[in-house]
This record gives sequence, C-alpha cells and structure tokens, in this order.
Amino acid sequence: MSSDDLEALALLHDPVRRSLYDVVASRGGDVGRGEAAEAAGVSRTLAGHHLDKLVEAGLLESGFRRQEKKGPGSGRPAKVYRRARGERSVSLPPRDYATLASVLADVVEVLGAEERAEEVARGAGARIARGRRGEPAERVLGERGYEPYAEGGKVRLRNCPFHALAEEQPLLVCSMNLALCQGLLEGLGDDPGRAALDPRPGECCVSLEPSLKQTDIDIESE
Repeated sequence: MSSDDLEALALLHDPVRRSLYDVVASRGGDVGRGEAAEAAGVSRTLAGHHLDKLVEAGLLESGFRRQEKKGPGSGRPAKVYRRARGERSVSLPPRDYATLASVLADVVEVLGAEERAEEVARGAGARIARGRRGEPAERVLGERGYEPYAEGGKVRLRNCPFHALAEEQPLLVCSMNLALCQGLLEGLGDDPGRAALDPRPGECCVSLEPSLKQTDIDIESE
C-alpha cells in the first residue's frame, strides 16, 4: 500500500465523489459530465469539479468525445470520463497477496496441474455459496466484485476480480474463474451450465445465460 493509494481512496469518503465514481464505473465506458451529474443528482459544474479531482487521484481517466456535427459551430469536443485501468488497494499493515498468487499460478503451470486447479476452484465456488442456497447468483457475484449487468440476453460481468493475475496467466486464471463460477452456481442450486467462457476486452472472461429467476434479480440492464 502506498500513501497515494490511501489518499486516492480517501477521496471516495465524500458522498458526491463516491456517487459520481459509481456512476462512471457502472457505465463501463465513456460518461459525459452532464450524464454523470444527472445520475448523481448534482449540478454539472459541481460534477465536473469532483470528476476532475478523481482523475487527478488516478481513480478515473478522462478524454474527449468528438461532436457528430463537424465544421463551424460544431463546438468543442465534450469531456468524458471512464474508470481508470489501474488498481488501488489498502491494507493495514501492508500485505502482498498478489505476489504469492502469482507464484502459486506458476507452480500450477510447472506441475501441469491445471485440471486439479479447476477442481479446487469449483470447490471454492461451492464454499462461497454455502448457506446461500436459492439466492440469485448475480447477487452473490455482485458482492464478490464481478459487477454483473444484463446485455443481449446474457448476464455479463463487467469486472474481473482476478484481473492482474489474469494478465499474467490468462488461460489458467480464466479456466479457474469459470470453474469457480460453476461451483458457485451449483452451490446455490442453480444450473452450472449457465456459466461459460465468453471473453470481452476490459471485462470478465465469464458470462451467464439468463436464469429462469431472472425477473427476481436486481441488476443493471443496458
């Protein structure tokens, strides 16, 4: 943990900044000041001030969206915001679980134990579901940081909780992630076949086919 991480995350203690960050993060793409302000229930000027503070802290990134109208009178490009690609974490005292996870992933590859790793991951998913049988998988996955949302008849997962490790060992981590999701579904009394590898840039490699209980699930629809 660095002091920069702590200072950046401290900014989210402000309710307006936290609301604006959540709006941008939940969209999964570029969000204009006006759109963010309306969703957060604040003025455009106030939203712009706080959004720029979040950019300075490295929690958001900014850019410009070109106007569809070109030529004289088209106006300046609109400033837009998106969630930063980097990660921030706070641990007191500092811990380094990521390095150990990377070492363990290398061990699995060296030993050729990918199938065994998937089996263990499936069991881990079942343990996560313990005591929650009958609950919607989307709700449980949301609590684990996957950020589920509905799109095109599927349930997609906007965030990969294992992103940094998946960058190093994509085949191993994605196969284990799929097994974990399948084990979780089965533990909840759901169909594990709903989960499948369906990679998309910037998102989790797993998606879910809709459940028969989809109408009872409170997730974002795009």
